[in-house]
Amino acid sequence: MSVPEPTLADQIAPGASGLEQLLAMIAAGGRPPIGDTLEFSLTEAGDGWAAFEGVPGRHAYNPIGTVHGGYAATLLDSACGCAVHSKLSAKQGYTTLELKVAYHRPLTDKTGPVRAEGKVVTFGRRAAFAEATIKDARGRIYASATSTLLVFER
Repeated sequence: MSVPEPTLADQIAPGASGLEQLLAMIAAGGRPPIGDTLEFSLTEAGDGWAAFEGVPGRHAYNPIGTVHGGYAATLLDSACGCAVHSKLSAKQGYTTLELKVAYHRPLTDKTGPVRAEGKVVTFGRRAAFAEATIKDARGRIYASATSTLLVFER
């Protein structure tokens, strides 16, 4: 019987705040499991904000010849969620209740590196609101989102 590989959660000190957890993830390479699949990483986080970076490519193409909208939605959901995660105490958790995405221009394998930046708009006892954008290296917006998240005690 093989021993399972330790997960990121196994490597984070008990009692770590949300921001401490995110910084530990960045120190460990910044890749949540979905990041392995879609080839993106958490690269920066601070109090009330988080950023992911990736290179959209043919691995995420849809049948019409562009990067699937789910790639952008996943980056935006991750940026909004981790922005909220950065505000959590060690005893809190969160989950996305709603994500509204606007697609401004198509992502392709020629777009190059993109950055999804999320920030908390408001953080309450039970709900948080965040927003995020995806921009290329020249600062052009490809997609944006707003998100409502449920905050709860664990």
